[in-house]
Amino acid sequence: MTYIDNIVNKYREIIQLYLYGGDADKAMDLCQSFSEEVIEMDTSPEEIVSLHMELLDDMGIEDGALIKQSLDILQEVIISFGFTYRDYRSMMNKLKIHDKEMDVAASLQETMLKTEIPTFDTMEIGAISVPARKVSGDYFNIIDHNDGMLSFAIADVIGKGIPAAIAMSMIKFGMDSYGYSQLPSDSLRKLNRVVEKNVNQNMFVTMFYGLYDHSTNRFYYSSAGHEPALLYRHDTDEFEEIDAKGVVLGVKRHARYEQKEARLGPKDMIIVFTDGVTELRKHDDTFIELDYVKDMIKQVKDHHPQDIVQYIYESLMRVQNPHKKDDLTLFILKNNKN
Repeated sequence: MTYIDNIVNKYREIIQLYLYGGDADKAMDLCQSFSEEVIEMDTSPEEIVSLHMELLDDMGIEDGALIKQSLDILQEVIISFGFTYRDYRSMMNKLKIHDKEMDVAASLQETMLKTEIPTFDTMEIGAISVPARKVSGDYFNIIDHNDGMLSFAIADVIGKGIPAAIAMSMIKFGMDSYGYSQLPSDSLRKLNRVVEKNVNQNMFVTMFYGLYDHSTNRFYYSSAGHEPALLYRHDTDEFEEIDAKGVVLGVKRHARYEQKEARLGPKDMIIVFTDGVTELRKHDDTFIELDYVKDMIKQVKDHHPQDIVQYIYESLMRVQNPHKKDDLTLFILKNNKN
């Protein structure tokens, strides 16, 4: 017996029980479970009506009173479809409202968090940040101190959607307010207070904060639980992993952040990214290897950083599992002094 035959027989038994079995209440109860079963099969109300008519013919029911009485069963089954359809319409209306809200949030985020990439004779900068959905949990910011100093930050909110966008907006305003005169460790300490006091307790932020003095080629950096960055040495064609101790923003009120420094030689590059790069899932559902990213950087190391980040992004998209996307941000600073 096929599954369809089983459904037909169940409906036949319900009609027989209601018309001839003398237990109308039980028949009505069976209508409920029958409705749930056929709805799960994606059966349409029209198909149930056709089934009802065919069964009346097959059972030889021609008496007008019995036919009219059997319609009670049909009505009970169709009522469940009505509830389901109304629930579906309600859900669709809510989704439309949600989509509109997300569109507004995405537009506000794009406007409020937009960062201009400055140009210099002494260095080159490239950055790309692509959300997995409408609203991103990644963020990068660049501050030109106009005195030979440049600050930048790359952040990743542990949390998504509109709350993440709001958190990023607060961080940007905090960074813009006092980032012009702060070393990375001090900036992270103050930003930590902003997140700890104003952002949901279940939402944390990782951040890599750098300060580059392009008059001396000195690079100062701190990290709040962020992915380690890379320092590419052009003269040796090798990478160094750079990281500093520090908890994610928003966890500990009086957190302190370690600060380190490095000197950039000619054509050396600082590469910072979010976990959308390091935890990217390939088509076979395995994680990408960081050496794969390093090899790509080496292939285009002599290009402008903006061309490098674009090349890496497009290469990653070709190998990424499209069903397991995450926000992705990549930032490169290259020392352009000889």
